[in-house]
Amino acid sequence: MRFGAGAQAVIFDADGRVLLSHRRDCDFWNLPGGAVESGEAPWQAVVREVREEVGLEVVVERLAGLYSWTTEDHLIFVFRCQVIGGALTNSDESDDARYFALNAIPANTFHEHVRRVGDVALDYPHTVLRIPPGPSGREQADQQRIKRA
Repeated sequence: MRFGAGAQAVIFDADGRVLLSHRRDCDFWNLPGGAVESGEAPWQAVVREVREEVGLEVVVERLAGLYSWTTEDHLIFVFRCQVIGGALTNSDESDDARYFALNAIPANTFHEHVRRVGDVALDYPHTVLRIPPGPSGREQADQQRIKRA
């Protein structure tokens, strides 16, 4: 069996708001990020994915969390990142990107992404290690598609 890996960025602005992007393929907000490609380290993947999805140049501050979807053999590396350049833009994957106050995250944000934002916002002195209890983003998007069909 082969594991897949993903990398996501949690980015806060100067007012403590978190950056989320709205997906084109389903009506959900999510953290910028995506798959780690062959020959790429997770911290390189997150920098590339943020640039591709929302147009920002970032540096990784630290590994904030590692989440294991044991039912899908998938690991997600969550990095706290800082913006060093670029400008918010839309992409093939995202039709909107903006910052939200932590108490105003849209209801249609992937549940696990909200939890990851909360973990990073708590600024634990260690890397959070979790096996998520709820549905994955893929499962949530599939459920939404079934409801609309």
